Amino acid sequence: MFNQTTVTTFLLLGFSDVPEVQILYFILFLLIYLVALMENLLIITAIALDHHLHTPMYFFLMNLSVIDLGSISVNIPKSMANSLTHTRSISYAGCVSQVFFFVFFIGAHFFLLTVMAYDRYVAICQPLHYERVMNRKACVQMAASAWISGSLNSALHTGNTFALPFCGGNMVDHFFCEIPKLLKLTCSDSYLSEVQVLTFSVCLVLSCFGLITFSYVQIFKTVLCIPSEQGRQKAFSTCIPHLIMVSLSVFIGISAYLKPTSSSTLGLDLILALLYSMLPPVMNPVIYSMRNKEIKAALRKLTRWMLFAKN
Repeated sequence: MFNQTTVTTFLLLGFSDVPEVQILYFILFLLIYLVALMENLLIITAIALDHHLHTPMYFFLMNLSVIDLGSISVNIPKSMANSLTHTRSISYAGCVSQVFFFVFFIGAHFFLLTVMAYDRYVAICQPLHYERVMNRKACVQMAASAWISGSLNSALHTGNTFALPFCGGNMVDHFFCEIPKLLKLTCSDSYLSEVQVLTFSVCLVLSCFGLITFSYVQIFKTVLCIPSEQGRQKAFSTCIPHLIMVSLSVFIGISAYLKPTSSSTLGLDLILALLYSMLPPVMNPVIYSMRNKEIKAALRKLTRWMLFAKN
């Protein structure tokens, strides 16, 4: 018979309890968080203020930056606070919130990448119908569908996890509340619960990945038929940043979740968690602005305006 107890708080055991090491983690996390915050806020502000960027592609990019801000703000500030105060506790409600919002932002991120792939497909393969298909109303509906799908997916995962009774203690081997780690503390068979949760996730991810793959197959076919080399380069330049982001998300997701939980080590789990919680929010603005002349121009204009406002 299971020894079921009522859990009111969880203890996050992800990092060292040595005070000096915790301060080091705090400084590192703070730097990364501030960089991600600055990058994504600059992208959001530049797109919002520059009317030349009021197009579907940049509207979706602005949504992506908002999602990135949300995803890195769910876990990192709490981890920094714990490191600074030398504590490891998180309330039950706080743990539920972490799980819900983290899964929500991760899901919405990938759903939005699918929408962005469709946007590039219409722009390159059906340019004459682009303004009609990707009108303002359609863009808002597509972005809203990504947010709503992410919330429904997250509600299912969070409800499935916290509906189970906890009888394995309250110590989570992670620096934030993550579903696979929480399942290890439940009274039910963790493996079966994890399979149910991951099966649904894999089906969603494969569906989105299939749509993205189909879009890019059609895009490459169309681009290769463009007679001028300059035209091909211009078409590819609008797709490469998105393709890099999709590849990065898929690679990190596969590495983090499509592995046997029983065979994973704490060190590996922490490294992968840091990658999928920090890398996309930091790298996405860099990837999109590196070769994008319009974003660069908007950022220069914003910088000049900020400097002028100060003087």
